[in-house]
Amino acid sequence: MSSAPTATVAKTRRAPARTALLDAALTLVRKQGWSATSVDQLCAAAGVTKGAFFHHFATKEELGIAAAERWNEVTGPLFANADYRRLADPLERIFGYLDFRAAIAAGPLESFTCFAGTMLQEIFATSDALRLACGASIAAHASRLADDFRAAIALYPPRAAVTADSLAIYTQVVLQGGFVLSKAEGGRAPLIEAIGHLKSYLRLLFQTESRR
Repeated sequence: MSSAPTATVAKTRRAPARTALLDAALTLVRKQGWSATSVDQLCAAAGVTKGAFFHHFATKEELGIAAAERWNEVTGPLFANADYRRLADPLERIFGYLDFRAAIAAGPLESFTCFAGTMLQEIFATSDALRLACGASIAAHASRLADDFRAAIALYPPRAAVTADSLAIYTQVVLQGGFVLSKAEGGRAPLIEAIGHLKSYLRLLFQTESRR
């Protein structure tokens, strides 16, 4: 799913212990992975005791499930309040969303890659509970994008038989793949190129050359 600047999930000193632990997970897992992130590291980053950890979460897996939900809580407003959301034309909003994705892809890789996607790459075969939670996080983000695709299809009949839901998921496939290959290359270039190719495809699909 979806990425957010590091500042979005930065720990605040007065945050409740549970929230501080979840935000610490968002930061550490994107930087070093799920398995490499220990309970001790989470507690140190959150500024809480191990007793506080186990007061709120019975297991590390339980924290991971809650962190997937927290990811949507902190990234949802980032996208909902972005300037492109104020565009009247739904297709312009979709292109605005992709431009916004490119614009926030700055700084270290862990500052803009997706927590849910990072987790999925590591735990998909070892924890059904975490897999489902991370999948639901990405799907929730895609569902919001599907609303714009649905409106765009009504205004600009596409050349191929597509659905709004399939286009929203395909967009996430492109972005998640861009995150993975950016990690492989050590820079954001693959993500930016993937977004450019996706925009070209959408221009052809919706039979318009005037879009961004």
